[in-house]
Amino acid sequence: MKQLSRLFPNKVTIQLPQDEAQLSEWKQQLDRDVETLKAKSNVLSIRSFLNRCGLDCNDLETVSIKDQALTNENVDKLVGFALSHHVENSRFEALPKDAKLILSSESLMNGLSMLQNFQNDNKSSKKSLKDVVTENEFEKRLLADVIPPNDIGVTFDDIGALENVKETLKELVMLPLQRPELFCKGQLTKPCKGILLFGPPGTGKTMLAKAVATEAGANFINISMSSITSKWFGEGEKYVKAVFTLASKIAPSVIFVDEVDSMLGRRENPGEHEAMRKMKNEFMVNWDGLRTKDKERVLVLAATNRPFDLDEAVIRRLPRRLMVNLPDASNREKILRVILSKEELSQDVDLDVLANMTDGYSGSDLKNLCVTAAHCPIREILEKEKKEMISAIAEGRPLPMPYGSGDIRPLNLEDFKYAHDQVCASVSSESTNMNELIQWNELYGEGGSRKKNSLSYFM
Repeated sequence: MKQLSRLFPNKVTIQLPQDEAQLSEWKQQLDRDVETLKAKSNVLSIRSFLNRCGLDCNDLETVSIKDQALTNENVDKLVGFALSHHVENSRFEALPKDAKLILSSESLMNGLSMLQNFQNDNKSSKKSLKDVVTENEFEKRLLADVIPPNDIGVTFDDIGALENVKETLKELVMLPLQRPELFCKGQLTKPCKGILLFGPPGTGKTMLAKAVATEAGANFINISMSSITSKWFGEGEKYVKAVFTLASKIAPSVIFVDEVDSMLGRRENPGEHEAMRKMKNEFMVNWDGLRTKDKERVLVLAATNRPFDLDEAVIRRLPRRLMVNLPDASNREKILRVILSKEELSQDVDLDVLANMTDGYSGSDLKNLCVTAAHCPIREILEKEKKEMISAIAEGRPLPMPYGSGDIRPLNLEDFKYAHDQVCASVSSESTNMNELIQWNELYGEGGSRKKNSLSYFM
């Protein structure tokens, strides 16, 4: 204690009251002091913001905000709401030059009320998944794999090209959520319950599904065989039912089924197990059966490379079927622009030239091409370090410092030519599978020609 006294000679010792009544009174006084400090700090923050914006308030001291400490962002919103209230309720008068616009305390209090309503709406709309009450172990297990929209991290801006598909998805998914008043008249404009994305591998179907969930602010439930199957007979159906009951509780939600043909393929397959057939039936009963409610904002989004292997009942439950095709030259340029947006490029890199030399490449192939090209400068740096190290050892000099990220040169056209020789297109535009996809699109796809002649592999 003596050492502490020497270090802090002017310290103040606070003796807590021993009596319970005095302790309660002391705590109440402390709470009042905290509220007073918050109110004074908020007044200073608002006055400072008003001065920066050329505004003023003659009776600002009467604006008492004790329940929270306003951040700079909250002060900005509060003054904005107050200014809107002032403009709506005051007559317009020309101000002298360099004069400040005077806001009343009434306008500021109205702005505070609007700010609090805004904060309450945000809190209610961002209900934590931890608050969801699960009825059984199946929902609890699935809840652990649910991805909130803020954690997905993919938006439509991250996807180059596919403009027609993105516009259709915005119309089907985002618009009913953003403008529900336009979709409440009649029965025909109800939100779509099922969308199928089909096309060759690597064209961005999974990224589109993630972007839909992010842009719509919906929870993302990624369903796979491992998440809904069990070694115990009958539990698979219970997991399937839990998928839809959980999706209803955390709505708006997107149930994403990737490679849907492996889960919901044709039921007449002779080699299929009875348990798998029952699970498919349970999935369709919960999806579009007697338990389904029209007002639930639950979307089933499916993706596949083989839509012609789907069961007819599944196709019927996916009324909107969008083909995500291989990109053409102009769309490849858009994809490359998105992929290389944060990379340092040399002057000789022409994205139009790269797009023309990558005919038949999917979006995934273009990403692999750029990754391979990006390793060329790093490889040069490592080779240079190795030569300098060998030279220093031979001459008896100290070893040189390793290079950093600032020493890596920009990507040039030669890097991409080298990568083009290493990375080839993973999908052939003339393959049998590609022809079958085009024919299936003409029969069942969005905007297809609906030809009447049947195809041999559909029989």
